[in-house]
Amino acid sequence: MTFTLITAVQMGLTGLGNITDFETNHQFVIHVLSMDTTFKTTMWRAISSPAVATVTYVAIIVWELAAAALLFAAAFMWMRPGTDRHRETARQLSSAGWLMWVVLFGGGFVAIGNEWFSMWQSETWNGLQAAFQNLVIAAIGLILVHLRPARTAVEQCEAA
Repeated sequence: MTFTLITAVQMGLTGLGNITDFETNHQFVIHVLSMDTTFKTTMWRAISSPAVATVTYVAIIVWELAAAALLFAAAFMWMRPGTDRHRETARQLSSAGWLMWVVLFGGGFVAIGNEWFSMWQSETWNGLQAAFQNLVIAAIGLILVHLRPARTAVEQCEAA
C-alpha cells in the first residue's frame, strides 16, 4: 500500500508540475521531436510541427494524471478492510497504474524518444536517466504487487 501511495503522489506531482510549469517540459518535447540537438544523421525522423509537439505533450500530461488516479484509487483500496475482493481490486489498479508508467517511460521515452528521436545524442535535452528511473520504479511496483503473499501460520497448519 505504501509503495502504491508514494508512486501515486510522485506521478500526481509530475502531472501537476507539467501543468503549472507547462513551458519547461513543453520545450523538452519540442526539442526531442525536432531532433535539433542531435548528430543530424537521422533527421528524416524529426517532427518539427509545434502543434504535434503540443498535442504530444498534453497527451503525456493526461497519461500521467490517469496513471496517478489509478494509483490513488489502488492505494485507497489497499487501505480498506482486507477482503480478498478489495485486495484483488487494489492489485489490479496498482498493476494498471504501473503498466501505464511502463508504457510512458519505457515505450514513450526510452524506446521512442531515446531511440527513434535519438534523445541520447543530445547533451541538453536528454531525459533517458529520469525515464529509466521511472521505468525501474514501475517495474519494482509490478514485481511487488504480483509476489505471492506469505501464508500465515494458521494457513500453513490448515494446508498440512
